Amino acid sequence: MSEQPFTHQQLFNLKLETIEQRLMEYYQETQNGTMTIKLLLALRVRYQLGAKEFALVLQDLVHYLFKNTKATKTMKRFFWYFADYFETSELRILALKLDPIRNFIEATKSLIKSQIAKLFHLESDPEAT
Repeated sequence: MSEQPFTHQQLFNLKLETIEQRLMEYYQETQNGTMTIKLLLALRVRYQLGAKEFALVLQDLVHYLFKNTKATKTMKRFFWYFADYFETSELRILALKLDPIRNFIEATKSLIKSQIAKLFHLESDPEAT
């Protein structure tokens, strides 16, 4: 198959079943997770424009791509657009997988803030009594 399996007209006009079948075939043939994520994102846009049948299109494929394949820049960039596809516990795990540095920094900031808050709380208690 070509690098671009759908035209923009096809993405926004084909029936759900046809797109699902072709997109699955495309991924199975090419194993191109980056392009597949971009195409799934276009289908999310179609859903947002009113095609409600595209709400959780190819949910199993989305789960597979984010959980079982190597994280790519595209996956990291567009992950939060697919948050509806995952439960809260899955989101936390995937967020750690896809952006471990940001999560480390946030955890470190939180720890430092809590330690500072404890320090100020301990200093203010003797004055209150």
